[in-house]
Amino acid sequence: MDIMSAEWIRNTAISIAIIVVFLLSARRLTPKQKTVVLNSMGVVLFLTCIYNPLHTYMSGNFSLAVDLPLHLCGISAFICSIIPFVKNKQGLFDFVFYTGIIGGVMGILTPQMSDYDGSFYVYFVYYIRHVFIFIIPIFMLQNFGLKPRKKSMVRTFLILNLLLVVLMPFNFYIGGNYMYLAEPPQVNNPLVIGEWPYYIFWFEVFVVLLLVLLYNLSKISFKKNVCPTV
Repeated sequence: MDIMSAEWIRNTAISIAIIVVFLLSARRLTPKQKTVVLNSMGVVLFLTCIYNPLHTYMSGNFSLAVDLPLHLCGISAFICSIIPFVKNKQGLFDFVFYTGIIGGVMGILTPQMSDYDGSFYVYFVYYIRHVFIFIIPIFMLQNFGLKPRKKSMVRTFLILNLLLVVLMPFNFYIGGNYMYLAEPPQVNNPLVIGEWPYYIFWFEVFVVLLLVLLYNLSKISFKKNVCPTV
């Protein structure tokens, strides 16, 4: 999908509108309603995490190099799908607050549907997943009193680099490109500078800047009608 094409403008505008309307409207909900909404989003994401690879496998098109949920957005989607149901949410929140927001934004603004088969389902689910992984961390920050802890930036950066160390040889072994560590994404992404491996260094720089930015934005206070974290 070409950036600034009519399709891109339409999809981006709809995604932003859904995010803004949802987050503004959610503040009017009761604590019980907010919990139901959070759980519902988690269930939807979990179903897509299960159904997508299963459907690909059953159709005979499954490939280890393409269809494992090992892109950052896939990892974030899985975490967002289970975080409503775990008792201790803080550890997961410290990570997915950053990866969900960053992955959601990049997925919406620079869409790359590597598994697109021409069906409306794949097209629709792609945007639902990226909108949800963006919304859920902000929704929890806004309504459940969760905030990333002071050392969350460092932990997230270390985890991302641990994933890099593990996935880079794995990609080379199976011929994959998870987390775009084997070659840059085939989209017009302003954060992609240079060819392999130089663009990975710039990814690291941009990630640090985004972690710092998001951590400081997380200090915004949302005190009205905050749900207990359970």
